[in-house]
Amino acid sequence: MVTTAVKDKTRTNDTKEAYRPHEEAVEILFHLSWVMRLSRLYDPKNLIFIKQIRSLYGLIDTLLRKKGESLFKLRQNILYFNDMKLKFCFSSYFLLKFIVDEFKKRNIGLLCFHSGLDEKELKNFILLFAEKPSESESALQDFRQELKEAGVKNITLEEMPPLDWKKSQKKDILGTYFLSITHLKEIFQKGQKEERIPLLVTRRLMQAMCDNVEENESYVHGLTTIKNFDEYTLNHSVNVCWLSLTLGKRLGLDRQELVDLAIGAIFHDYGKLDVPKEILLKPGKLDENERKIIEHHPHYSAEKLIRMKATSDIPLRAINIALEHHAREGRGGYPNYTKKKNINLFSKIVKIADVFDALTTKRPYRKRDFTREEALSLMLEKSGEEFDPLILKTFVNMMGACPVGSLVLLNTGEIGIVFESNLDPSFALRPMVKVITDQEGNRIEAELLDLALRDTKTQKFTRTIVKILDASKYGINIPDYFVADAAASA
Repeated sequence: MVTTAVKDKTRTNDTKEAYRPHEEAVEILFHLSWVMRLSRLYDPKNLIFIKQIRSLYGLIDTLLRKKGESLFKLRQNILYFNDMKLKFCFSSYFLLKFIVDEFKKRNIGLLCFHSGLDEKELKNFILLFAEKPSESESALQDFRQELKEAGVKNITLEEMPPLDWKKSQKKDILGTYFLSITHLKEIFQKGQKEERIPLLVTRRLMQAMCDNVEENESYVHGLTTIKNFDEYTLNHSVNVCWLSLTLGKRLGLDRQELVDLAIGAIFHDYGKLDVPKEILLKPGKLDENERKIIEHHPHYSAEKLIRMKATSDIPLRAINIALEHHAREGRGGYPNYTKKKNINLFSKIVKIADVFDALTTKRPYRKRDFTREEALSLMLEKSGEEFDPLILKTFVNMMGACPVGSLVLLNTGEIGIVFESNLDPSFALRPMVKVITDQEGNRIEAELLDLALRDTKTQKFTRTIVKILDASKYGINIPDYFVADAAASA
């Protein structure tokens, strides 16, 4: 009993300690933003300003005594503290956004406090950091020189990584995407032969997908525009996996939960192996018997995963997802549950991702596929009836008013593809757009533009989205641009 108690106590202490770096980092950034604001309002000799500088120095000095140095990195709008990602949440959103904006104004990719830092150095750094940055290309170089002249030796700054770093990251994500399809194809082939499934490989691949979502969620969303009609079930399952992961992350699931969710999502249609292809690919309406066979695929999926669990470490949640991903939030669906509480949270997540990807994919039994905006609107009409309203609302907010992968018309007459959403909610309609045609509609070499940018003279936005277009009507294959964007780093 004593040994167990000691172990439990140690585990509790370890858990508390694991959260401290994030708390310490946010606290330092809070004081950093506060003293920057105060320096713009008060004289450096003001007692309020001096008191806050001392508080900030105390926090940094305590950390330096533990670690020797402390660094903050900015990578694609994401802040890291000593290689730990700082999470944007309701309480810290505006704080982290303020720091990110200040870093970007000066092209700072890394800020490092070194052992030996004194209070005077920190004060001089704050006073210079709070000044309006130079708009020249050498802004960071000029800032470093100013720090050197002010005697700041124990604070170093580095530039943001070049664009090639982003391209390399996208290339890795693209590789994971196609590897997932290949791996799932091998699993389906083994399933047909009733051979043992290499679930350890699957789990490692799902962990890589979790990392990809952390690195570049927008690019992941872009890749889910890839639609392979010849291997719909495989392609669809991978897309559902990616979308479920990003939604699960938004809902606050931890890493182990996300990996389990990903495994369940990628196997959610495993039972379609037992559905005849002539039914799956039938262009017309299914008859009653065919409909019954289709509606039985969740049972097929669950049965296959249960058999797999006998030899593999398949999560129980994956079996729930396989069985429940067509159950409605209200009564109905298949299988038909009469009580909402019976439907697993993970199943609700996968259901939303499943329907969204299905609606945005051209199918033989439907006249056309829907744009991402249209799909979200259709799904919102079924909120509470078909989908969990809170989870669906999170998904819609995640995809944004102009979802990544949408084809858009700009007020300039140009046409572009939404490549990256804006983290600032007030700029939801001003994402990063890759412009692919000129004002006359002629194809041009794609150029990535930030719609949040303003004209330096008029302070008006240079471009604005007028409406979302149906890519199929313009003969534009949107996935090609996401694939080419990663391939450009080769």
